[in-house]
Amino acid sequence: MTSVAKSYLEGKHIVLGISGGIAAYKSAYLLRLLIKMGAEVQVVITPSGKEFITPVTLAALSGKPVVSEFFSANTGEWHSHVDLGLWADLMIIAPATASTIGKMANGIADNMLVTTYLSAKEQVMVAPAMDLDMWAHPSTQRNVATLRADGVIIVEPQSGFLASGLTGKGRMEEPEAIAAAANDYFRRLSECVPVEPTEDSEDLMGKRIVISAGPTYEDIDPVRFIGNYSSGKMGFALAEECSRRGADVTVVAGPVDRRLELSSQIQRIDVRSAKEMLAAMEREFEDADMAVMAAAVADYAPAEPSALKIKRENRDELTLRLVKNPDIARCLGEIKGERKLVGFALETDNALANAFGKLKRKNLDMIVLNSLSDPGAGMMTDTNKVTIIRPDAAPMEFPLKTKREVAADIADAISLLFRR
Repeated sequence: MTSVAKSYLEGKHIVLGISGGIAAYKSAYLLRLLIKMGAEVQVVITPSGKEFITPVTLAALSGKPVVSEFFSANTGEWHSHVDLGLWADLMIIAPATASTIGKMANGIADNMLVTTYLSAKEQVMVAPAMDLDMWAHPSTQRNVATLRADGVIIVEPQSGFLASGLTGKGRMEEPEAIAAAANDYFRRLSECVPVEPTEDSEDLMGKRIVISAGPTYEDIDPVRFIGNYSSGKMGFALAEECSRRGADVTVVAGPVDRRLELSSQIQRIDVRSAKEMLAAMEREFEDADMAVMAAAVADYAPAEPSALKIKRENRDELTLRLVKNPDIARCLGEIKGERKLVGFALETDNALANAFGKLKRKNLDMIVLNSLSDPGAGMMTDTNKVTIIRPDAAPMEFPLKTKREVAADIADAISLLFRR
């Protein structure tokens, strides 16, 4: 399990609500992680939720009897939803089905979970989980918008393979990312930082931003390549956040997982190699206000890729001669003029010094540093821990967060660059 650098959940009381969806199996992992981070957790489950995960499992993990009904059938003991609301510091509902979200948005208190929500004095966080068509349905989106307006924190579902056999948006966010979001809520609370803006910001309205994302693959032969572990999730999350704030966004994407999707208003250009990415970025940068280099571009490529598959018969060794790939950020830095340029740096040692060096060498206006030394940060994760560096200000270091939250922090810094 992913751990965070510092837990702000120590001693906190959390109500974990579980509704009836296949993603309920993830709730056991989330429960265990919250307890590991120091929280005391009370599980409240809907009757249909018990069809997917047993109260016995949840009680064993939490050390508390699971609450499902308003009273115990054998003893008549009353379970007070009011007391639960007063006890808790945070309520997390994961998974939250379309039915549960609809009941919450419309005040339909026909089970213990929704009644507890309606009595909650604490912050509520919801992690939706459902099929892609249900998530996209206008009624679901209206209900989610209602919950946002009511102050509920929505941990957006991911795109991926769903229980229906289809692929699309609706998969519940991973437990590590939900726990990180809860931890960040308490961090912000301790620092008196607002958790969410009261209204959607449009501080990037009218700006055209081109963002590179994912890895590049450099062919050895028709079936082999040199690449890296970049998933593209950070670049895609940043594209969505900039678009939400009003920017006209184009993403130049390396060969990312095909399940990684973008909103329809974002233009996507797919490339494979560093040279293809350079050509696309230079072309799109011509009439852009900013380029953001979030891609992990391969530094080297085979000097002479084979047109035919290299056979291993009669060959004990294979020597590859590698040549440097173009430095895309530096190429754009040489032609940027009044336009803005943001880079990314992934370092394993002397992180700050190396990042400052790249900032200067590549003529960047800002660089986002993340390190492989922090658990849960970097490539192939749903969370990240970054430091934002500008040449005219002290570095801004952030704790481990979901990549969507990191994208919001980066977008804030981008907005400041334009204002300056």
